[in-house]
Amino acid sequence: MLKVFRFLGQGVVYALIAVLLGFFADTPAYRHFDDDKAQLTLSVAHSGQHAGTCRRLTAKEIAALPPNMRKPLDCPRERLPVLVEVDLDGQTIVRESIPPSGLFGDGPSQIYENFVIPSGSHRLSARLRDSNRAQGFDYQRELEVEIAPRQRFVIEFRSETGGFRFPAAAGPRG
Repeated sequence: MLKVFRFLGQGVVYALIAVLLGFFADTPAYRHFDDDKAQLTLSVAHSGQHAGTCRRLTAKEIAALPPNMRKPLDCPRERLPVLVEVDLDGQTIVRESIPPSGLFGDGPSQIYENFVIPSGSHRLSARLRDSNRAQGFDYQRELEVEIAPRQRFVIEFRSETGGFRFPAAAGPRG
């Protein structure tokens, strides 16, 4: 008889914990930002150009290499940092020089940032430099956008598709 009460007591405690977890999983309601605001997301993962120039190996140098490593060019692994700028209605909201990732500085430069902005009509300008040029940018794009309240607008960079792109924006977020 004592075992029955013990199991019933455990069942009541577990049910109470489940009810409390369910209650606090949904309450209080959390909003990431106000109902009249929107979110702008910047996502870039891009490798800058090589930091140095490639050197053509001589036939003697190639022959001295193991067979699986024979290649005509010797290129440095290190990459240049990537400069990213984003303007919203003429005001710069991002200007960052992003160093390459990786142990030897040979990986892509990466940035992922979110900004809470007012909803409505905006002029967006995105620019990226991945070369060693002193001025100007290698990729740039400007456009006029209408961003709805609680909408997430994404700015992506994909060099294989020509640079900056603005995929279909996600709907309202809660």
